Amino acid sequence: MKNTKSTSASFSEAHATIETAGHKNKWKRFFSFIGPAYLISVGYMDPGNWATDIAGGSQYGYALIWVLMMSNLIALLMQSLSARFGIVRGRDLAQASREAFSKPVNISLYLLAEVAIASCDLAEVLGMAIGIHLLFPQVSLLVGVCITVLDTLLLLFLINFGIRKIEAFIFGLISVMGMAFIAEMIFAKPEIGGIVKGFIPLLPVQTFPGGSTSLYIAIGIIGATVMPHNLYLHSSLVQTRKFERTPKEIRRAIRFNIYDSAIALNLAFFVNVAILVLAASTFFSHGMFGVARIEDAHKLLAPMLGSKLAPTLFAIALICAGQSSTITGTLAGQIVMEGYLNLRIQPWIRRLITRMLAIIPALITIIYFGDNATDSLLVLSQVILSLQLGFATIPLIHFVSDKSTMKEFVIPGYVKLLAWLCALIIVALNAKLVYDQIGEWLNGPNSTVVWLTAVPIAVGAAVLLLYITFKPLINKKQLFKSKLPHPISEIEELHKTEVKRYKKIAITIDFSNMDNQTINSALSQGGKEAEYLLVHIVESAGAIVLGSDIADFETGFDKTNLNKYIDSITEMGYKCSSKLGFGNPKRSIPVIVKEYGANLLVMGAHGHRALKDLLLGTTVDAVRHRVSIPVLIVRSEK
Repeated sequence: MKNTKSTSASFSEAHATIETAGHKNKWKRFFSFIGPAYLISVGYMDPGNWATDIAGGSQYGYALIWVLMMSNLIALLMQSLSARFGIVRGRDLAQASREAFSKPVNISLYLLAEVAIASCDLAEVLGMAIGIHLLFPQVSLLVGVCITVLDTLLLLFLINFGIRKIEAFIFGLISVMGMAFIAEMIFAKPEIGGIVKGFIPLLPVQTFPGGSTSLYIAIGIIGATVMPHNLYLHSSLVQTRKFERTPKEIRRAIRFNIYDSAIALNLAFFVNVAILVLAASTFFSHGMFGVARIEDAHKLLAPMLGSKLAPTLFAIALICAGQSSTITGTLAGQIVMEGYLNLRIQPWIRRLITRMLAIIPALITIIYFGDNATDSLLVLSQVILSLQLGFATIPLIHFVSDKSTMKEFVIPGYVKLLAWLCALIIVALNAKLVYDQIGEWLNGPNSTVVWLTAVPIAVGAAVLLLYITFKPLINKKQLFKSKLPHPISEIEELHKTEVKRYKKIAITIDFSNMDNQTINSALSQGGKEAEYLLVHIVESAGAIVLGSDIADFETGFDKTNLNKYIDSITEMGYKCSSKLGFGNPKRSIPVIVKEYGANLLVMGAHGHRALKDLLLGTTVDAVRHRVSIPVLIVRSEK
């Protein structure tokens, strides 16, 4: 194994953007840390968990509530370790894995993480599509899946307003879910004594024809407890808080984030318990043990509870669960790619790729196999997700247990023991789930395909899991040796160089209030010895079609204004000329700049954000990638 260069700051567009030190009031300071765990908590109440909760409640009443409680405790431990690691090391889990393991291992871990995120996103897409279909029956499941593409645009819109706005939006969705299930509990009138008994750790032995054993359902509940993408995401999101890097402040940040995790995950625990209790009090108590599908539960709520509002609230909560989970899933996809590959692409492209990887299998399944096949697709997504789980939890435990890198913030021995015990439970139960599922496939009609695909993948994953478990224990010093952002030997000695004066400077003009700042900035770069070219692109419909042959009012008006700028600049003693371009500025500006032979391009930032960037595009970014000279971007001083 080897170390590589460190990546840039995790989730760089939001890194250390939320100030926490400026609050003297301890409550305000505490609330400034609150938020990341709410984005994490939605993974524990996503549509993928609803089916297991409904099945557990309808088949065994309140008896499996203790399984949900144990799952919540495991989740709280793992998420607190993830938050601790991100705060102390200033890296997310993907970045740390990239630094610790060799390239082949990292590529394997990255591919597994991507498949897991796509599989998880698949469950969210299907869940949200089902919710839309249940709320609006005239909207087919196929159309509902297509509608989920809009999530990408929503996230792109929200991210421009900062991470706090995303956290507030997610909290709003969670609140809607919570209120919906409070109302459902009022309708259902559950048995309080049965709920209390459900916290006693006992597995009921009774079953019924066609039903699942209580152990199998318990495995399904626990197996979906710690979502691997949540560990990557949490270790990154905690770094959005800015605080002094002193031992005292680091301890405070760890403590506040543990509180944040406890509050958020207990809210998720309430939602999961509410789903199970709803199924127990509505279906189990009336002898309807076979209700396991989300659609069936929705259909039966109205006649069983005597309220038409109950199924509506159920569908709304399902949509909120799907929407909130998809937002966090796409963020996790971005963090995993940047962390493992040290590769940054446009965020909207990254999020669209993640969504397409989920939507395409869903569309193919619905088109070729019908709506009823979505349940089988959900099962498949959970099996794939199970394969990845150990690859996130085990490296995390190794990292937070290492004293050489965590220093005084290394986890205590008893926490380490609990963490390994939880990891063992999670991996063992998920391994059983995968083993059982592959066994079922092997008994089916396509056993040869399973032997050639699923079996080799499962074996390879098992070998990789053993490697990342025991390799750090055997060669610990090499894995955790000190990692600098850049090795000292690679840092070149700095030498004072003569200031370069640019001789030919191109200046883009758009006749806005930015022109004055842009021109003055350009003149300060070249002085009176340089030559200047004012560039303006006519973007009218006629200019796009006719190009330089256009002779409309706008073109004449622009020429006149350019001449006014030239007169003003030449009066000050500078050499200046102009050039009009036509059509798309992203293409026209680089062509003009190259023809002129400019060695510096000065552009004014247009100031668009959010929706305007999406609709109009970012000219500055497009142009700077198409020219080979320095580009000076001037922003408004206001």
